[in-house]
Amino acid sequence: MKIYTKTGDKGTTSLIGGVRVPKYHPRIEAYGTVDELNSYLGLIRDQTIDEHSFNVIVEIQERRMACASILAADCENCNAKIPLISDEDVLALEQEIDVMDQQLPPLTSFILPGGHTTVSFCHIARNVCRRCERITIKLAEDTPIQENVIRYLNRLSDYLFILARYQSLKLNAKENLWKPNI
Repeated sequence: MKIYTKTGDKGTTSLIGGVRVPKYHPRIEAYGTVDELNSYLGLIRDQTIDEHSFNVIVEIQERRMACASILAADCENCNAKIPLISDEDVLALEQEIDVMDQQLPPLTSFILPGGHTTVSFCHIARNVCRRCERITIKLAEDTPIQENVIRYLNRLSDYLFILARYQSLKLNAKENLWKPNI
């Protein structure tokens, strides 16, 4: 299979199900942003992190591919098998958040991203995830989207925030708290 098909040379692409849409279509924006998030997750995974976090991120990347497939599917009765995001997928993120959060000092202020490259990558991924969530919510106003996709993206951004704090702890990096100039 060649990487270039030339079918998009006029600014359109196909969704799962065969419908052709402009490359700026809301579905393309949604799953493209999920793909961007996946790249940042890979960047976090490529840092020197503990094996458990590495394995969790690999699983998240698998679930992220499911989210992209769901967002790219514009068919009700097509032959394509589209994966689902389950309640258990959301629960798995919540459990990971709880385990890390128990090891962290209580949060008393907003945190300024930074302190270590790995921590910064976590914050960038969190922000991309929030953007993805916003785009998906907007898409869902006009298009049926599995409810768990939005729940999963919401929880994933929470996970990435706690992962940033957890990595700060593990890397002995300073958490810079925001001190409002009031």
